Amino acid sequence: MSKLLISPSILSADFAKLGEEVAAITAAGADLIHIDVMDGHFVPNITIGPQVVKALRPHSDRPFDVHLMIAPADPYLQAFAEAGADIISIHPEAGPHLHRSLQTIRSLGKKAGVVLNPSTHESALAHVMDMVDLILVMSINPGFGGQTFLPSQLGKIEALRKMIDQTGREILLEVDGGVNPQTARDCFNAGADTLVAGTAVFKGGPPHYQANIAALKAAAG
Repeated sequence: MSKLLISPSILSADFAKLGEEVAAITAAGADLIHIDVMDGHFVPNITIGPQVVKALRPHSDRPFDVHLMIAPADPYLQAFAEAGADIISIHPEAGPHLHRSLQTIRSLGKKAGVVLNPSTHESALAHVMDMVDLILVMSINPGFGGQTFLPSQLGKIEALRKMIDQTGREILLEVDGGVNPQTARDCFNAGADTLVAGTAVFKGGPPHYQANIAALKAAAG
């Protein structure tokens, strides 16, 4: 593993210019576009819905990495798939039947992801590894950007890397929360291959996006 993928979180973008921001981070070298969907119920914040995802779709040719922090998630899977999501990630706690939810996402022709909160053990994935295309480790408590990275999650990343390698499947191992050039290196060394970054990408405005993304990718050596 030598390449590090960067998925900028538009939660840190200028929402008054969201289409332009997505185009700018695409031009700056983003590998995916991370879209945080929050409902004010599962997490203490409210962000965007399928219509915004649909409106942003023409502004980038990169995969839309949609993280659903909503409960229940199942009633909205089709709407986000139709809006242009490429990867739809859900939390095990967001519904009673994780396997069924992953089946639904895949039946819609999308890649399926599972998100683990800081207190969620990696064993939650033990019986669905064959259904997963992406695993997202939250290195903060979900709901707000700008939080400090939780080092306790590095052990979980290492354990998940072993689980993924044992499957022989290509499963992205993504980390979200408090990512900067230093924590990016820690995550990469622990086995992550994809990083979500908000503040670290968007700080300084569009003239700095390319250098900010490059600084994170440099964590891979």
